[in-house]
Amino acid sequence: MKSKVNEIAISYTGSLKTNLLPKISSSRSAADLAFAQWNKNEIELQETFKIMLLNNANKVKGIYEVSKGGITGTLVDVRILFAVVLKSLTTALILLHNHPSGTLRPSEADKSLTRKIKNAASFFDVKVLDHIILMPDGNYYSFADEGIL
Repeated sequence: MKSKVNEIAISYTGSLKTNLLPKISSSRSAADLAFAQWNKNEIELQETFKIMLLNNANKVKGIYEVSKGGITGTLVDVRILFAVVLKSLTTALILLHNHPSGTLRPSEADKSLTRKIKNAASFFDVKVLDHIILMPDGNYYSFADEGIL
């Protein structure tokens, strides 16, 4: 009797031409793009963690929602995050999440998760350019601007 296993196919389909993709040039441009895409009905209600996927020219390939949690936090499965990063052939990413509480400063859990993702990304030659915390009013906190990335 022969053993059988599932065949796994991986594909990525980009729908926009590279010259039409928005380019990230600063934390402000990343925060503005992320905020424009965020569900405004939920930004004050529950914490959500997303990743902005970029190519080598810092053009945005897309934004992927990794997790949605409760009022004070969300659980991020780093394996799922990297499955998306690798499948999309991403070379750089920006981490994004909101603080429904209105607190602009990162928590120790935010800092720890950022280090964990940055360390894992280095194994795949993927750059973590920033981690941005979005506020309901459009204000933001940038780990890169604050020198803690």
